[in-house]
Amino acid sequence: MNRRELLGAGAVLAATAAAGPVLAAGDIDRFSVVVRGKGPDVILIPGLASSRAVWAPTAKALEDRYRVHLVQVAGFAGDPAGANADGAVAAGVAEGLAAYIQAKGLKAPAVIGHSLGGAIGLMLAARHPGLVGRLMVVDMFPNLAMAYFGPGASRDAVAKGAADFRQRIETAPPDQYLARQNQTAATMVLTQSARQAVVDDSLASDRKVVGRAMEELLTTDLAPELPRITAPTIVVWAWNKASFAPAEAFAGWYGAAYAPLKGVKLVRIDEAAHFVMIDQPARFQAEVEAFLNG
Repeated sequence: MNRRELLGAGAVLAATAAAGPVLAAGDIDRFSVVVRGKGPDVILIPGLASSRAVWAPTAKALEDRYRVHLVQVAGFAGDPAGANADGAVAAGVAEGLAAYIQAKGLKAPAVIGHSLGGAIGLMLAARHPGLVGRLMVVDMFPNLAMAYFGPGASRDAVAKGAADFRQRIETAPPDQYLARQNQTAATMVLTQSARQAVVDDSLASDRKVVGRAMEELLTTDLAPELPRITAPTIVVWAWNKASFAPAEAFAGWYGAAYAPLKGVKLVRIDEAAHFVMIDQPARFQAEVEAFLNG
């Protein structure tokens, strides 16, 4: 997917929102939802500082057979912070989605979450196991601190490192912040033409919400909660030649991280970075189809 296609997808979603069903989930204002299509329910959750537009091709491929709920987290990609101005972001959104599923009468929806959205999906499936029919986590560990600080980091070291991340996100001068977003996008999106849209979403996000969400991810270990998940779960992870370790090492890390989750399926997609759905859309969509039909 190139930048024009990604921006076009965002325009389509914006038009859909203007014409019809943008749902505020009652009194829940931690996220908004655009609903498209008819059929079994599929909830798509984007990652940190991302818009729902990253899911547009996935939604387009599904909406003739499924009712797709495209989530956007409040405070990200130009949306007001809402209730995410305070408190835990990921955990708050997970609880809000549980309420949304019940309020809308959704029957065991499939949940697909990328990055932060994957962590939200894990929280939702572990803390409300009766509400999720199946779960796909895209390029996310249940304990992100291990990837950032290593398995031997103490709780105090993780807390300090996470607080430092938050402070840098919140207080970096605009030029430094822009440079950092460009640098990050270059490592997270192999498709060069799609990077600017990812950067634009990040720059349009509320930095305080982004900072607190990042700190929350780094200080939350979901591994002890994995055994509570009863929904069939698949974890899709990316690898490419520029990755900092061999694919076999990543496979070992993911296997160990998700070992507490019985029956989990791990799927590697090559020649992709963090935004797997952008770098390898056909392969990713094939995994989504297999996941939904499983």
